[in-house]
Amino acid sequence: MAKHLSPRIKLLGAVALIISIALLPRHLDSLYLVPGLLLLSLWLLFRMSFRYALRRLIVVEFFIIGIGLLSLFTPSAAPIFLAAFVKSNLCALTLLLLAWTTPFHEILLVLRDLRIPAVMLTTLALLCRYLPVLADESKRMQRARASRTFSRRRFGAWRNIATTIAQLFVRSSDRADRIFLAMCARGWKA
Repeated sequence: MAKHLSPRIKLLGAVALIISIALLPRHLDSLYLVPGLLLLSLWLLFRMSFRYALRRLIVVEFFIIGIGLLSLFTPSAAPIFLAAFVKSNLCALTLLLLAWTTPFHEILLVLRDLRIPAVMLTTLALLCRYLPVLADESKRMQRARASRTFSRRRFGAWRNIATTIAQLFVRSSDRADRIFLAMCARGWKA
């Protein structure tokens, strides 16, 4: 069913659903059930894997909870924390359903047809291409660090993680420079 739908319809439907979720009231009420039930029915219709959704939601949940906790520092924002939490999760599920049913290159083609600036599309395409490369680099660095580190102290582990993140950032920056120079050598204009 999902394969037969146009990527344009799926993308525009996802954007419309996200906008409607964002426009829900600032306090939880029964209106939140409408997009929730719609997403549940689409989940069942498109047969999205629970494991696929859970693995990605756990990553996104850190950001959602972090932003929500920051809003709790303002006394007037405390009552809307739960509503913002639910809205954020509904929007994340909408994007997960879109990603489950539509290959990323098709989404980029639709965005190009909608006249999204080419720089943004290039950035998204490079991000999609190089995230797995960055993940592999991170795994190799962690494996190398683990083979050289024999300490089980917690402070040492945190220090090693911080060092790995810093080195990954430096390596990513160097790789980005090399890719940019290679693209410029092939006629790409910034």
